[in-house]
Amino acid sequence: MELDPRSVTSEPASPTKSVGEEKMEVASELSSPTLRTEDSGFFERGIKTMLSIRKSKRSLNKEKGKEGTGTWKGKRLSFRFSKSYEENKTTIHNSMEETSEKIAAEPIQGKPLSVMEINELIQKRQLLEAFASIKYLEDETIAERDAEKYKDNPQEFVRKSKDVDLLYNSITNAIQSIVVGTLEYPSVEDTMLTSLVTLIAREEAAHPNTGNAASPGLDLLGTPRKWREEWREAINESARKRVQKVPMASREEESSWLDLHLGFLQKHLSEDLLKIKLSVKKCYPEEYQVCDIYVEAFHKAVASHLQDLSQRPLEFNELYTLLDWVANTYCSELFLGHPDLKPEVKTENLSLLLTPADWDKLKNDYITSAKGKIKSYFGNILRLEVMEKWEKEVHPEVKENLYHSSLSFDIQTIIGEHMKISEVISRSLGMKMLELCLAELHEFIPRFGEEFVAWSTARDSPIFAPYFAAYINSFHDLMSGLETVFKVNTEELQKILAALTRNFKNIFFSKLRTKAQPLLKKILTKDWTLGTERPDSLASAVSQFSAHLQHMREPVGQELLHDVHKYVVREYIMQVIKPRRKMNGETRQQVSEKMNQEARILNNMLIDQGSDSNWLLPAIHHIANIIGEKKKDKIKEYVKELCQDYPDIRKEHILAVLTLRGLGRTRRAAIFRQSYRALESPDSEEGSTLFAEIDAPVIISCF
Repeated sequence: MELDPRSVTSEPASPTKSVGEEKMEVASELSSPTLRTEDSGFFERGIKTMLSIRKSKRSLNKEKGKEGTGTWKGKRLSFRFSKSYEENKTTIHNSMEETSEKIAAEPIQGKPLSVMEINELIQKRQLLEAFASIKYLEDETIAERDAEKYKDNPQEFVRKSKDVDLLYNSITNAIQSIVVGTLEYPSVEDTMLTSLVTLIAREEAAHPNTGNAASPGLDLLGTPRKWREEWREAINESARKRVQKVPMASREEESSWLDLHLGFLQKHLSEDLLKIKLSVKKCYPEEYQVCDIYVEAFHKAVASHLQDLSQRPLEFNELYTLLDWVANTYCSELFLGHPDLKPEVKTENLSLLLTPADWDKLKNDYITSAKGKIKSYFGNILRLEVMEKWEKEVHPEVKENLYHSSLSFDIQTIIGEHMKISEVISRSLGMKMLELCLAELHEFIPRFGEEFVAWSTARDSPIFAPYFAAYINSFHDLMSGLETVFKVNTEELQKILAALTRNFKNIFFSKLRTKAQPLLKKILTKDWTLGTERPDSLASAVSQFSAHLQHMREPVGQELLHDVHKYVVREYIMQVIKPRRKMNGETRQQVSEKMNQEARILNNMLIDQGSDSNWLLPAIHHIANIIGEKKKDKIKEYVKELCQDYPDIRKEHILAVLTLRGLGRTRRAAIFRQSYRALESPDSEEGSTLFAEIDAPVIISCF
């Protein structure tokens, strides 16, 4: 039952009113809307009780002069009601000192109700009336104890003391119930709460806190009941229950269960705080600091709830949701900092929502969970490359004349997105995420390289060379992006990438040799000499690889094209100078012409593709001219030119070429001696060594 607002303050019955007038006044008060809904038996008992008290009051007033002494003389029981709600509200919002002085000054008189009747008042929330009767009973028991009335019957004293204590405890429970239920209903019961304030003030005035707490085992008569502390604890309990009641689905029921739960928590608690600001606060004096107390209570309840949530086995997205809510939502305008809650709801003095230890644990769990997530993302990149590109032999795109792979973009996107969302929580968490991504990248690049090498080794695919170029381009872009965008020191990654590039190059040249060697071995064979093999066959085979290098980023592409050019010329010469049977003049002419033709085709093709190794062009031409030349003096000039263009050429190389020409030992020796001066300074320009890499065949010495 809701407290009647008239019970908050009371006026004494006028001494000039008749008994009949008083009966009509009491009947009018008890027929108010607040009490009209109560049980009719209670109304009748209440009327009889009130009349009995007021009759007793007049009787006591008459005898006041005769009885100048006695414990209960000069006291009267206060069951009076206030005249109006506005008077009640004014009284409540006066300072508590004034209220306490007024209540302490009010005498109590009349006969108290029985324990059962008092308890019935408590159950019906008529707490002011119940308190007055309990206080009467308490004072009576104290007076009788002091008068040693219970000297011969201590059990009676224990019984009465226990009755007082139990009744006070019942009011304590009622206070807790009222406070806990304050936010349960759409509207706030103003009258109930203002009466509650009056009740607390009356108890504090009746039991001044002297600082002397009752010792264990002794009765609690006359000791403060600390209902204001009970009120505060009840607010804490209310907040705890409100937080616990927020809907929360299971992960099995809803994958976004935590996000939804925190959304509900935010919505419900915002509504509660708004209700406290607009409706609850006005029922309490300023000194109660109701909004601050409720905010602190909800803060503690939410903190405890989040601590419980953080102990669960949360997944990556759930950990991020919790971190983000704590860091960016809780105190923001989306929740506690909402303009509608200002200025009553203050966030600046709140303690940490999670302890530093719990916060660090949550962040560490997030990073640990992210490790598996990042590894999975990188694994998906590799799987898509294998399934969607390699297996289906889909050629890479060409952008700005370079083979393009999404590898660098995908990796940087993964790193950037995870670093960005982590920095929303804190800068330090963003840096931890970057470190994690780089550590996973250190493992991913070699793994990617191994997969590509294994795939390209297992099959002869036309897309190998394009993807070889595309991936070198992409990893170059990745290193550049990490350095410029993420400000990362890529020294270790550069070493990993260098090793991967070497492996890719080895596969590239292995495949090039596989295609070129069968054609190189045919040089100077009968079929080759007779023209059965097309002069551009070797160039076509080489072009299957070299043509793709023009779409590789500089300087790697240029360096590789140079290596291919040098490889072909070197391998060509090695095949030519191998010991063979002596050729007649006609055959030498055919061989010379064929060599010059193939040399021109190879050189023109590689130069057109971007090679800058023009210095390799004369090598095959010089040898071809020596082989086809009939005049001995002219041969000496060709040998001198060969030695001048390629200072790294050795004696064994010259003798092998002269032997191929069909010159005898004496002639070979003479030409070599005449050309020796060209070999006196074997220093060559950087990058122009050719014959130093060619194993010369063993020729019988001329000396």
